[in-house]
Amino acid sequence: MKTLNEVEIEDIIFRLKNKHSIPEYYLQKLFPEMSKEYELTYKGKMRREDILANEDGVFPIPIQIEKKFNKEVNLYKDNWSNMIIWGENLQFLKTIYENKDPIIKDKIKGKVKLIYIDPPFASRSEFKGNEGQKAYSDKVEGSEFIEFIRRRLIIAKEILADDGSIYVHLDNKKQHHIKLVLDEIFGENNFRNEIIWSYKSGGASKTSFAKKHDNILYYTKTNNYIFNQQKEKSYNRGLKPYRFKNVREYEDKIGWYTLVNMRDVWDIDMVGRTAYERTGYPTQKPEALLERIIRTSTNPGDIVLDFFGGSGTTGAVAEKLGRRWVVCDIGKLSIYTIQKRLIDIKNSRDLNDSNKKYDKKANNYMVINSGLYDLEKAFKLRRKEYINFVMSLFEVESITKKISGINIDGERKDGYYTLIYPYWEFKEAAVDEEYLNDLHRHISNKVGDRLYIITPANYVDFISDYYEIDNVRYYFLKVPYEAIKELHKVSFKRFRQPSSASNLNNIEDAIGFYFIKQPKVKSNLLVNKEKIEIHISEFISNFKEEKNIKLSNFENLAMVLIDTNYNGQEFQLNKSYFSEDLIKKDGKIEEIIISDLHEKDCGKTIMVIYIDIFGNEFREELEVKV
Repeated sequence: MKTLNEVEIEDIIFRLKNKHSIPEYYLQKLFPEMSKEYELTYKGKMRREDILANEDGVFPIPIQIEKKFNKEVNLYKDNWSNMIIWGENLQFLKTIYENKDPIIKDKIKGKVKLIYIDPPFASRSEFKGNEGQKAYSDKVEGSEFIEFIRRRLIIAKEILADDGSIYVHLDNKKQHHIKLVLDEIFGENNFRNEIIWSYKSGGASKTSFAKKHDNILYYTKTNNYIFNQQKEKSYNRGLKPYRFKNVREYEDKIGWYTLVNMRDVWDIDMVGRTAYERTGYPTQKPEALLERIIRTSTNPGDIVLDFFGGSGTTGAVAEKLGRRWVVCDIGKLSIYTIQKRLIDIKNSRDLNDSNKKYDKKANNYMVINSGLYDLEKAFKLRRKEYINFVMSLFEVESITKKISGINIDGERKDGYYTLIYPYWEFKEAAVDEEYLNDLHRHISNKVGDRLYIITPANYVDFISDYYEIDNVRYYFLKVPYEAIKELHKVSFKRFRQPSSASNLNNIEDAIGFYFIKQPKVKSNLLVNKEKIEIHISEFISNFKEEKNIKLSNFENLAMVLIDTNYNGQEFQLNKSYFSEDLIKKDGKIEEIIISDLHEKDCGKTIMVIYIDIFGNEFREELEVKV
């Protein structure tokens, strides 16, 4: 430790006693071994140890299977299923890192060979959607953005295999900052390349050089990593080619070219120039870009992870290349875009021959919820699965203990005991005064000053969050749960689904968990000659940010998604509308009309999904009767 003078020592003591922050130069003197040669310092930067210990208020939460697809297709002997995760990615990454949820336990952590992410760039860039609208505008900038990415990268390194690689896709505005973060987390010696993705598209500029590339930072976890050398065409326009043994050579109208080892400047067209790939999702990346990355850094059967899933290019390409994949996104539009892409993958283009269809069904995969749960499904779980689910929700560690004949099921992270109310045994009973007084007589002085009781909300006879007897507080952790403020370091915070294309890629942390509250919808389908119209007269969300606030009609509507030829089994998105495009802002809204559907494009049944700003859905099937 470097010597501190008397004034500095007194100053540190004063700051500690008065709960003031300690300046950086004191920390460097106190803990010189922790000081790095250089690092990026900014407001709000948390210690790695605190992030891994969930001191940021974001904690692992259970995952819930929503739907399984292609159960008859199984390419792997260990019954692996690929995964589309709907949820906040930091929460999901921490769930992988904790490695306790039975759906993913010992399946992902330490086994991911490749992570590719294409996060929002925090540069106020504007991408064009399929109708020319502004489709991208994130609202978190500066140090907030850097810390947002850094926290996810810290967990990402922990779940990456020792021979794994990570590719972080950025533009030129933030890549310099994020490179310093990656140097800090992965080590500068594990930096492999800055890849320049050069494309033909892009706007011209009269005040600067036209932007024609993105940056992809490529790191590995260790010096032992997978690298499968790829080949690309090298043009020799009009010149005689060099002759190499065992290297194929070609001649065409452009001139001679040979195959050479891959460089770090990649000329690949954007999706707009390969229209057959287009999903309509803004910021979609071309399959050729992900193909090159996945082939280079993985082998068949390896796991590929993308936790900014977007349009699902990573999952689709990994599927075609015979890799296992996990993609995560917090946006409902993204999840349904990815789902449609995998359902219809057999009709997409083959990676080896763009003139052919892929012509295979996807290996079985699951759509999984993380953070917003179906209450009915939770209560239909078998007893053991229900207990595991609710204990994971409330950060409870399972223990085997009896106190005066009372079974104690677990211990919460704060050290207090937890009891799971066995509602399946007491169908007509409830957690009431009589129950608590009887419980208190048995264990009153043996549990400290509090005990948690996990119970279905409709089995609790108290409105308050706890009931106190002789200075012992019995807290009710209800399912569904309304967060008890004094039990959480950071208040629960929902991610808001976008209601316009311009905030599609907003980045926010979501904290905690919620249960689905289905919106109320009234609608009618009209067929007039060859034109089909959907008239929506009511949309009322059941979730209110503040109690006793009455919501106006359509106030919480985020988007409407449509499958115009629903097959009765799988929703395949082919029409999407943000509420901003549907609702006129010039007065009271009596009705929303979707009027761009045509009979020739629709089947006998249309499936419509109405989504509120918190991700709650109302689904309905509409029969097309001509």
